[in-house]
Amino acid sequence: MAPITVKIKHAGKVQDVQLDPDLPPAVFKDAVYQITGVPPDRMKVMIKGGILKDDTDWRKVAPKAGQTFMVIGAAGELPKPPSTPIQFLEDMDDTSLAQALSLPVGLVNLGNTCYMNATLQAMRAIPELQTALEHSAPPGLPMALRNLYTDMTKTTDSITPSAFLAALRHAFPQFAEQTRATSIKALLVGGYAQQDAEECWVQMTNALKEVQGLPGPSSGSANAKFVEHFMTGELRRVLKCDEAPEEPESVAIEKVLKISCNISNAVNYMQQGIMEALDGKIEKQSPTLGREAVYSSTQRLSRLPAYLTVHMVRFAWKRDIGKKAKIMRRVKFPTEYDALDIATDELKEKLLPVSRKLKVFEKERAERRKVRKRTKAAQPAKDKEGDVQMSDASAPAASSSTAEPTAEAEAAEGDKGKAVAGAELEDESVYRAKEGAELDALVPADIKADIGSSTTGQYELVAIVTHKGAEADAGHYIGFVKKSALPAANAGAGAGVLDEDDEDWYKFDDDKVSIFPAEKLETLSGGGQDASAYVLLYRTRPLV
Repeated sequence: MAPITVKIKHAGKVQDVQLDPDLPPAVFKDAVYQITGVPPDRMKVMIKGGILKDDTDWRKVAPKAGQTFMVIGAAGELPKPPSTPIQFLEDMDDTSLAQALSLPVGLVNLGNTCYMNATLQAMRAIPELQTALEHSAPPGLPMALRNLYTDMTKTTDSITPSAFLAALRHAFPQFAEQTRATSIKALLVGGYAQQDAEECWVQMTNALKEVQGLPGPSSGSANAKFVEHFMTGELRRVLKCDEAPEEPESVAIEKVLKISCNISNAVNYMQQGIMEALDGKIEKQSPTLGREAVYSSTQRLSRLPAYLTVHMVRFAWKRDIGKKAKIMRRVKFPTEYDALDIATDELKEKLLPVSRKLKVFEKERAERRKVRKRTKAAQPAKDKEGDVQMSDASAPAASSSTAEPTAEAEAAEGDKGKAVAGAELEDESVYRAKEGAELDALVPADIKADIGSSTTGQYELVAIVTHKGAEADAGHYIGFVKKSALPAANAGAGAGVLDEDDEDWYKFDDDKVSIFPAEKLETLSGGGQDASAYVLLYRTRPLV
């Protein structure tokens, strides 16, 4: 249908306005706004049988040229032209796009350095590390990391991590290795070889071992180190001889920076792979039998750190091709992980009461969030002046439908909404304070004293490093970080305010940063040459 000219009547004035029946009513309302100054969210356009809705079908209204529509609503300030020209997302460069979408900054690839970039982004999911670096950054790699993370909070432009790369290669010359590729293109171009992101993660963590713990009373002794407290677990290994039951068990304690997830043909889930790595059979000299014998090896964590790193062992040496190859098998990983299944019986007994109670509270918190959403949706929306906005009517209205609602009626409706919202729930901080006190009473004294350890045994996934490709010495690494794990203060100058219910992630593909929906995380489980989870970082759930 062709556009027609209709009339609108507002505040005693009648004016002409264009109406295009092929466009949605929202376009017509905006045209009315340009003339009357009545914002669309406070505007009521009266039509036969009710009020014009944004999804009203113009064919049912059947407007005619010259027809008069009554417009009700208080006019505000007339719209002003934008101070800067309107720019569409598809016309923006990467920097403008990052600012518009409130994205954290990316890192420029300096030539096969995606392994480093992905690792650096994943480690930013440990805000306590950045705090520790601000107070104690020994010369070398720790200081370079502190400077890089600081720079990343001050800009919306991608960062070129040249200084950190130089420090990394100086500390660990293996990352300065030249490419061994024999293709014509590689020989002509030359450059540095692709490296393993998991090896980069381990070496960076080792280099950070001299960083002091967090400042303040919680830091413990003056010699407390951050990595030892927050990222190091203790693994208790028990060896028992299968062929000589009378032989005493041997027990050893080892400090570990990660746990491995082996990937065999029988492994479909991360927990299965972890148990395969923890338990097994070995052969060694038996003092009782005086010969080689089979031993059962059982390993469990006697200390759970605040940050638990899981290494998906996706690369294995292939004798037939003489190099490491990728294990493509799909292995599902959880976003919430109960680590009590891999804890010693002693530690499990200590953490089980608080762990069970936390799970109960988590369910209650989820229910409260649902109630608040329903209550908010049920309340009448309000404009900036505090007036309740009138809902659009789709059903036939009463004979007085053309009359503007009184201010008293609007105020009464607003008070009703407030009463409903206030009667159901208290402020969330009230519940959290009570829950925190109850949970704290369940934590054993020695666990409380162990700064940087998990007090619950419950974890949530906050960062992932993935590998894309079929070979260990090639392919591409990408970092993923949960949005809630990057507070605005650390995410960067462009990062916006976080929504508590926002479960989405950031995808860091070198200098290209984008939003990654939470429901797509399962696509990172593997099963082909596409991006597969390689290093996973889990953060312990806090008491509140």
